[in-house]
Amino acid sequence: MTTLPKAPGILETDAERVRILSEALPYIQKFQGRTMVVKYGGAAMKDETLRASVVRDVVLMACVGIRPVVVHGGGPEINTWLTKLNIEPQFKNGLRVTDAPTMDVVEMVLVGRVNKALVSLINQAGGSAVGLCGKDGNLITARSQGDDFGFVGDVTNIEPGLVKSLVEDGYIPVISSVASDEMGQAYNINADTVAGELAAALNAERLILLTDTPGILRDYKDPSTLIPKLDIKRARRLIEEGIVAGGMIPKVKCCVRSLAQGVGAAHILDGRISHAVLLEIFTDSGIGSMLVASDFFDH
Repeated sequence: MTTLPKAPGILETDAERVRILSEALPYIQKFQGRTMVVKYGGAAMKDETLRASVVRDVVLMACVGIRPVVVHGGGPEINTWLTKLNIEPQFKNGLRVTDAPTMDVVEMVLVGRVNKALVSLINQAGGSAVGLCGKDGNLITARSQGDDFGFVGDVTNIEPGLVKSLVEDGYIPVISSVASDEMGQAYNINADTVAGELAAALNAERLILLTDTPGILRDYKDPSTLIPKLDIKRARRLIEEGIVAGGMIPKVKCCVRSLAQGVGAAHILDGRISHAVLLEIFTDSGIGSMLVASDFFDH
């Protein structure tokens, strides 16, 4: 059985639980009635214990008056089904090359299997989840990223009315990153991108990206070099200096773009830590990297 990392400094004692609950009160009061978009993926989707942790975090957020919206991908399960159907998974610059047969599988897996499984888990945990994809209510309009990637899309427009109605009525929208263009052609869109654009369209208080790293690191090999807080200028500088590199670049750019459009703060968290979302937003110290529009932002 895989040993999962534990959050530093978190003790599992009754006294510690009470202290953390007390510490959370100001944040619960501050965020009540606010929308938070959580992008769910990586190890947190593959490990059963972590999956349950994320689901409980989302349900707890809803129970204390926060309005969570979940956006998900599903890469590992897509690969599993492509293999079953004798379709070779292809990637280019970190993005899935999506031809027509692959797009059929992506839509089947994300919209059908992964989305409904997550909806079911949230409902079993006491929430009221509703599964959607970008096609529903014209939520997301897509366009092609170019012939090199096949049916891989970018977001051209968000119509958040349906999602707003659901959260106002107490539902938890669970959204898969499949959308179509104006002609009805389906596209596979990066889930981080969807989460960032949706957070902006919803005027969300927070954008939360669950990843398989501790956050933004000065040295990607050393978790102790975590940068707990940075603003847009510093984030862009870290990309220019090559400190933010590889797969972290699109995540940081996604956060920067959402902040520039008015999202309160964006967080990049280690989804391999149980209850990472709650530890980040409901404690003074947090556990990941928080990006803000400027240094004057107060957590």
